[in-house]
Amino acid sequence: MSTNGTLSYLKIEAYKDKGLGSKDGEYEVMLNPEKFTENFNIEYNTEQAPGTPDAPAKFNKAEPGKVSFDLIFDGTGVIDLTRTDISKEIKDFKKVVYDYNGDIHCPNFLKLTWGKALQFNCRLESLSIEYTLFSADGSPLRAKAQASFVSYTSAEKISQKANKKSPDMTHRITVKKGDSLPALTEQVYGDGKYFVQVARHNRVYNFRNLTPGTVLTFPPLA
Repeated sequence: MSTNGTLSYLKIEAYKDKGLGSKDGEYEVMLNPEKFTENFNIEYNTEQAPGTPDAPAKFNKAEPGKVSFDLIFDGTGVIDLTRTDISKEIKDFKKVVYDYNGDIHCPNFLKLTWGKALQFNCRLESLSIEYTLFSADGSPLRAKAQASFVSYTSAEKISQKANKKSPDMTHRITVKKGDSLPALTEQVYGDGKYFVQVARHNRVYNFRNLTPGTVLTFPPLA
């Protein structure tokens, strides 16, 4: 893949904050993926009353988008004579996408960039690494990583995108058994930290024990 006639490599940038303002490292792949896959899922509520033959599929939520691809790490020197230590390459890669960041108490927030084809703000969902070639002393020479990333958008940007001017049916949820207010808040805003604001708005005094059937209104973010 190229832009302006030059080869563009997939770059993964790591950030400490949700707004992607505090950069904490990056990794540029050795070989671009042959392809990448985007996945989108929509969840519907198909619960029906007892004795009824069918029920309409009612929209519940759109799951965050996902991007997945395979990466090749090659330490034979055929690809790049300056990057032949596969153990170090994988360590550097994992530090960016997977390792726990003590400053934010979780793995990094990520930004994937590959020319004009892929710009994706996300977090790592899963990573599997298969080692396929070794030197005589057992050191890995080639490995294949299967990585999946899930979209991440800050609560503020979700609110702006939805253009929330007032509560409406889209932001009203009927509580089901097992629901929790932080989880429902995460579902609506993309961040569970606003559950106190939602509880206050709905005059919920015991958010740990929601009553099934209760209709909660999720207000615009202040």
